[in-house]
Amino acid sequence: MAQSPFPIRSVRTPVLELAYEEHGAADGDPVVLLHGFPYDPRCYDEVAPALAAAGCRVVVPYLRGYGPTRFLSPETPRSGQQAALGRDLLDLMDALAIPRATLAGYDWGGRAACIVAALWPERVAGLVTATGYNIQDIAASVRPQAPETEHRYWYQYYFHTPRGRDGLAANRAELCKLLWRLWSPTWSFNDATYARSAASFDNPDFVEVVIQSYRHRFGYALGDPALEEIERALARQPTIGVPTIAFWGEDDGVTPPPAADGKRLRFTGHYERRLLPGVGHNVPQEAPEATVAAVLDLRRL
Repeated sequence: MAQSPFPIRSVRTPVLELAYEEHGAADGDPVVLLHGFPYDPRCYDEVAPALAAAGCRVVVPYLRGYGPTRFLSPETPRSGQQAALGRDLLDLMDALAIPRATLAGYDWGGRAACIVAALWPERVAGLVTATGYNIQDIAASVRPQAPETEHRYWYQYYFHTPRGRDGLAANRAELCKLLWRLWSPTWSFNDATYARSAASFDNPDFVEVVIQSYRHRFGYALGDPALEEIERALARQPTIGVPTIAFWGEDDGVTPPPAADGKRLRFTGHYERRLLPGVGHNVPQEAPEATVAAVLDLRRL
């Protein structure tokens, strides 16, 4: 299970026993740091203590399907759809009595942060998001994209098949390590670094949550009926008005930075795009100093 150098706590939300790590004073400015797929809170090991030293209360949760986080009921759908990630983040803030926080995330975690910033902006002081506007347009996902983009998404199409589900179940450590290498080709991580995060993929719900996530985003799987109202709101591609810094790793092997940010107009407040040379997909672990600086810059706005 999760190999954390920090104490792991948990809090009960309506559907999860949600595990998290916390740094800093309880009365510090709240910051929630959110990991992606296939990563875990270890990506913030150099970020969270630095923010705590700067006066922040830092919460780093394990997303549903990762590490010690568990569903409360066997009846709850093991959904990884975007609405579930956003709802989990809001529920976490409620359970920890955090009225308003700066949110930072990438990949799945960036999606959760964007969703809460868009639908519940009164709860968000600022947003740090890798790859910009991270809310899925599921209706548009049926349209073919450029062949180079389709090539990068091979793993998503693999997960659409029974073979892909079985492959993830049988080879999750090897498959996720391959994604790390492909998505961060210039990051020289070692086996020990990977193993510390890969322990979180042994969660009993990891495979089902991951497979449902990638099938739902293309309209190939039904969502959790309890989340349909949120999905309808997200289908309208809501704007984000909170102060935002958007990161793009210039060496990102799955979502490289476009020449022009096509969804820039989705942000209606302060917005800054920051390109990170020599950085791939796992922004906080590859560029911890830049991540800390972005959060602290938002606090000063």
